[in-house]
Amino acid sequence: MRAAAQGRRAHASTDTPATTSHPRAMRSGSAAAAATWLLLLLLLATSSSSSAASSDGSKSGNTNKAHNYEEALRKSLLYFEAQRSGRLPHGQRVPWRDHSGLTDGLEQGVDLVGGYYDAGDHVKFGLPMAFTVTMLSWSLIEYGDDVAAAGEVAHALEAIKWGTDYFVKAHTRPDELWAEVGDGDTDHYCWQRPEDMTTSRQAYKVDRENPGSDVAGETAAALAAASMVFRKSNPHYAHLLLHHAQQLFEFADKYRGKYDSSIAEVKSYYASVSGYKDELLWAALWLHRATAKADYLDYVVDNAHDFGGTGWAITEFSWDVKYAGVQILAARLLLRREHSAAQKETLERYQAKAEHYVCACLGRNAAAGDGEEDQANVERSPGGMLYIRQWNNMQYVTNAAFLLSAYSDYLVEAGVDTVTCAGGETADAGEVAALARAQVDYVLGTNPRGVSYLVGYGAKYPARVHHRAASIVPYKHSKQFIGCTQGFDHWFGRRSSNPNVLVGAIVGGPDRKDRFRDDRENYMQTEACTYNTAPMVGMFAKFNRMAREEREQRAATARSPVTSMAADL
Repeated sequence: MRAAAQGRRAHASTDTPATTSHPRAMRSGSAAAAATWLLLLLLLATSSSSSAASSDGSKSGNTNKAHNYEEALRKSLLYFEAQRSGRLPHGQRVPWRDHSGLTDGLEQGVDLVGGYYDAGDHVKFGLPMAFTVTMLSWSLIEYGDDVAAAGEVAHALEAIKWGTDYFVKAHTRPDELWAEVGDGDTDHYCWQRPEDMTTSRQAYKVDRENPGSDVAGETAAALAAASMVFRKSNPHYAHLLLHHAQQLFEFADKYRGKYDSSIAEVKSYYASVSGYKDELLWAALWLHRATAKADYLDYVVDNAHDFGGTGWAITEFSWDVKYAGVQILAARLLLRREHSAAQKETLERYQAKAEHYVCACLGRNAAAGDGEEDQANVERSPGGMLYIRQWNNMQYVTNAAFLLSAYSDYLVEAGVDTVTCAGGETADAGEVAALARAQVDYVLGTNPRGVSYLVGYGAKYPARVHHRAASIVPYKHSKQFIGCTQGFDHWFGRRSSNPNVLVGAIVGGPDRKDRFRDDRENYMQTEACTYNTAPMVGMFAKFNRMAREEREQRAATARSPVTSMAADL
């Protein structure tokens, strides 16, 4: 499957190749020997740490920098409040935002107030919004205890519910889903605050006559995953979400078609290049996990070949291309033995493709040897960043980190330590987890430039984010109307930092050489998107727990007999 990336944000799949492969401590009797042995231990520990840092491919000079993952988690959740559309609640923590989009859906006679703006403009695109909610929910499903330990579970649930409330409203009939509000073309002619919006708020839907299996399937996945998150705290709401998820999946499967064929306005922005079959498999897997109903797993197994689930060997995971996520979720079922004997062989083929993705990130797949550029592995920047393409590359980094982390956890849980790569090379679960953490640390500033691409975190981060609301004086401070061209004339071109810090946003990030230009006009690198940050909620929570455990281990080591012996010298 080769397709040229297209559109304003050009996040669509390109160049996705198909393939069929896939010293024990010693005691000394003397104080001098003890001191010598302690020094050796410290040297070994330093050497081991350096080796671990270099094994992920990073060449950054900041590989040993300690990060405050708890702070990063708190700030990442703030970002979703900055992206809210609709009537903001009293507990809104981002003070420079106010109500917006309060008439969304009015012309069509439906309430479409709420939801999220996807990036630095004011269109509500259903497909990336749903993927954002799926990844936020998956973060809590896998790492909810870690989020709770950091005291952020309430904010995480609010972030999810702000999206799911909107999807429930947008799903107006069993076979009708409103998939977009606003028009990208007219929106991009304006540079104004969402509170001042004068652009079109036309709403677009998919239905029987105009299907959209990809957007309906992703929304079904989001609602199914979210239903699991709310199952204990709000069972009635969880049941409502699951009901909508099941209806949407049935609609997506029965009336098949790409949503960008039904909604032409989305093609230049979020075209469904991978098609809808990956979303159907993705939704079925999430519904199986939420309900444990065998029919959904049967669907995934029966359609494995025809839908490409066991055929595509993928090197990216994004709002458009779900195959790697599908394959890893299917592999989880195999590792946990949650399948019948008849399903095992098909799930093994899913796992082979899942491990192709993992090995591609590790750079362990054998090259095809056909004279073309090796597409079996993901390119790395000199600083160790996974690199897919120049436009908003950071989305691929953050989503890869999540998949790698989740898969390494599934392996450990199953007591399996080996990943088999195309060509016979292997890797272990620890290496997979280390690469995930290295990518997270790169985002936070462990990179050649020493820049944190999480806005508001660290001493150095992007100050001119391509974001309308953040770049203009807050509405609450100045309610004087700012029009389309006025925003361009007086705010867009300013060389100064944005007046509002878009805390928690993860921008598009650097190029393949780790180069980054902090310029509002450089939207390929400085625009942030909700689906960049969503998977990092889980990552920050997990690594905060791991960092705490590492500190406790170091403290315990400091109290060990060898240390005590040295202290007596």
